[in-house]
Amino acid sequence: MRRALMSVCAVVAATAVVTTGCTGGDGDDGRTGGPRSRPAALTWQQELRVADAQQRLVKQCMNRRGFTFWEDRGLTLDESRPVRFVQDDVAWARTHGYGGRIEAKGQALHARNPVAAYRQGLPADRRAAFDAALDGGADARVLTVALPGGGKIRKRLGGCMEEAERTLYGDPAAWFRAGKVVTGLNALYGDRLMRDRRLSSTVRAWSRCMQRAGLTYEDPRAARDAVRGNAGRLEPARSDEAFAAERRVAVADAVCARQTSLRAVASARETYYLERLRDRYGQEIDTYRHLGQRAYDRAVRIVPERR
Repeated sequence: MRRALMSVCAVVAATAVVTTGCTGGDGDDGRTGGPRSRPAALTWQQELRVADAQQRLVKQCMNRRGFTFWEDRGLTLDESRPVRFVQDDVAWARTHGYGGRIEAKGQALHARNPVAAYRQGLPADRRAAFDAALDGGADARVLTVALPGGGKIRKRLGGCMEEAERTLYGDPAAWFRAGKVVTGLNALYGDRLMRDRRLSSTVRAWSRCMQRAGLTYEDPRAARDAVRGNAGRLEPARSDEAFAAERRVAVADAVCARQTSLRAVASARETYYLERLRDRYGQEIDTYRHLGQRAYDRAVRIVPERR
């Protein structure tokens, strides 16, 4: 099952420079009291626990409706760590590189997804009943949200998925609307973030650091893409060689990110641009974070943290 819960930082990471730990632009991290306090974005560990809790609730619901359902816990907590533009955990890089082998493990687990195989093995009428039980099927209510950068996204709301989300978030429709708006905000500032003077200067410092290690890359994404591209051109028998090269570059990347404070600069500049959108999207940002925190508070009573 795909992780459905992503923070602003995680979404921006797909197309721009981000890290975990976004905070308010005025220095308030959302954890202090007072009238100006704002809800904080969840960490990736908290998001994963919410996702695990949602799977647990869906499984329980599907079991009550007469179906078998499996939770997806194939990766450990350490393996579930997202690899973002800025990766400055040297120990993790030394063990996992850029996560190439973790990605391959995840793909293999997805290919053997027992839920998909179980559903496919059901008779046609039971398969339709399974779909209706899971997400409402063809008769489910459809939610539609206009994205900040243009376009719309839709989602069926019903069945055990709706029940699980209601238990966690209270209002699944509000969660969907706020979440899709907030995770789409990068379309409004992603290009400016990538051209930001302070960020660009720090990325150049990172590149010079990599050159001193004998590696020539424009930015962390270029390093990661080059490593993955080279690995894809090697024969399977040379996978150990490819992984050794991946780890070497990933470790140098993480060391240089630490030496240049790239993570702190990226986080600060991402927060700066996000805060400039608060006059238009502040309510959605706060709703997204508030409901996310509410879901996490409930998730800790449903499932333990993944090991």
